[in-house]
Amino acid sequence: MHTALEILQSKGSDVWSVSPDDLIYDAIRQMSEREIGALLVMQEGKLVGIVSERDYARKVALEERSSRTSPVRDIMSTRVLCVRPEQTVQECMALMTEKRARHLPVLDHKQVVGVLSIGDLVKAIIAEQQFEIERLQHYITH
Repeated sequence: MHTALEILQSKGSDVWSVSPDDLIYDAIRQMSEREIGALLVMQEGKLVGIVSERDYARKVALEERSSRTSPVRDIMSTRVLCVRPEQTVQECMALMTEKRARHLPVLDHKQVVGVLSIGDLVKAIIAEQQFEIERLQHYITH
């Protein structure tokens, strides 16, 4: 059973972030350039929120807010679901499913060490299942 830390070790632990005072437009542009769906919102090295494409769609487009003049703090989510490095893929997936989240920051002693996406977890689960299938096929044929 793999852990959040093991996934980060294989995929990399790059953390992309913005500050609460950055413009929404710059956050969306960064997401587009990096081909990611969310950014952590960091202030003085501390996680203070998360901003996603979903936040943009619901809080900018639908509320007719200007992304070129409004700061990220106006649309970011301040209640951020987080996991510890030792939590299993299954625990992370259950949390994301229950809370309908697509991104999970991984914190080690209140320090962000990476971010897991729903795609990262699905990929890990599929790889684990494929390994198990191959192991069972080997057992059956030998």
